[in-house]
Amino acid sequence: MSLSAIAQRLQRGLDKRPLEDSIKFDCGADGTLTLSGGSAQLVDRPADCTIGISLANLEKMIAGKLNPVTAFATGRLKVSGDMSVALKLGKLLG
Repeated sequence: MSLSAIAQRLQRGLDKRPLEDSIKFDCGADGTLTLSGGSAQLVDRPADCTIGISLANLEKMIAGKLNPVTAFATGRLKVSGDMSVALKLGKLLG
């Protein structure tokens, strides 16, 4: 799954439940995805919370095959900024 396809999937969630805060997924060389308000965009802009994760692990997390808490505990994702914003991501994915 490409970062563009992930953005489209997250956009469907944002259409139902927009975020009040902004979250950025930094996938390194594979690109950046920023969720802000009601949009998911492939742009690198400042966000309330930045999640550093590989594209492969982001794909697994979006597909429900990687638990975000486990990924955080094992170092497969790193959170900087407001941790409470990262916790809101579950509502978007659920």
